Amino acid sequence: MSKSSSDLQNYYDFERIVEIDFIRATEAAALNSYAWLGRGEKEKADAAACDAIRGMFDLINVCGEVVIGEGIKDNAPGIFKGEHLGQWYPGAPKFDIALDPIDGTTNISKGLPNSISVIAAASPEPGVDFALQDIPSFYMMKFAYGPAVKIHAQKMGIDCLKLNQSIDESLAVIARALHKRIQDLTICVMDRPRHARLIQEIRSAGCSLRMISEGDITAAIAPSLPDSGIDAYIGVGGAPEAVLTAAAVKCLGGDIQAQMWPRDEADRAQLIAAGYGDQLSKVYMADDLARGKNIIFCATGISDSPLLPGVKHYGNKAITHSILMRAKQKTVRYITTHHNLAEKTIRLRSSKQETHL
Repeated sequence: MSKSSSDLQNYYDFERIVEIDFIRATEAAALNSYAWLGRGEKEKADAAACDAIRGMFDLINVCGEVVIGEGIKDNAPGIFKGEHLGQWYPGAPKFDIALDPIDGTTNISKGLPNSISVIAAASPEPGVDFALQDIPSFYMMKFAYGPAVKIHAQKMGIDCLKLNQSIDESLAVIARALHKRIQDLTICVMDRPRHARLIQEIRSAGCSLRMISEGDITAAIAPSLPDSGIDAYIGVGGAPEAVLTAAAVKCLGGDIQAQMWPRDEADRAQLIAAGYGDQLSKVYMADDLARGKNIIFCATGISDSPLLPGVKHYGNKAITHSILMRAKQKTVRYITTHHNLAEKTIRLRSSKQETHL
């Protein structure tokens, strides 16, 4: 007996059906924005990625609501919180969506490594009111580490590894968990003036330091990946990126600790006035930022990063490298796709049609 369309809509594990379409969206974003690599036009690169993601979702029969995106800005190309993605036909599966069309826009504009297109999505789950936590602050202080460190900390008691303890204490715990000497650890930090003291403390401890200019999603996921060469990520970065990282490390078995980081006293006062004063001291773990198990994470490389190789062009062929993960089974898939550019088209929202690259 053939299944009706309504039966298909109620399939118990619909993420398995739709997850490849999410990868198609990040692939399209990577391919459409790659033309702006090194051209000094980060807004145009971001607009190209957004156009491709919106266009791809116009073909997907889901009810997707962006719960974590960019704030509303005049004439900005971003995909915004509250925006609807998908066809939104009655009965279509619902997804909360967090995304960053390009994590590392400055990098792509300068032709530098470490830019990806990334989407996390969560379908409704009993007992989970919202899966992806919308953090009201612009920045968060983050501390991300891999599965071995998480397991060690759980055995020793979570208080042995805390976001706000001294760097020396944290490094000692990480070293014990990984069976390394402290001087053999490699810590990743974003190269920012606000991290001057942190950088000096890590150097003083004797660790190797890998500094990045932008793109801290890939950097924060890296400690949870085998053979990434990064043992921990520490530092202040965007709050939406912390949630996207949490979705990924949940699938990989690692963890992240994150706390709101007001930029100045005016920022702190604004958060308190908005009713978030009691949350300023809260340290969020991955399970707080990305709740439940019905979570998909996918990303496609634009330029090379610790997470994924970037787009490669060979004549009339483009090759993309993507990762697809699910929290439910902790399945991780690496997907290499060969695109024949003589035949390849992507759907763009701006033209409402298939467009050759």
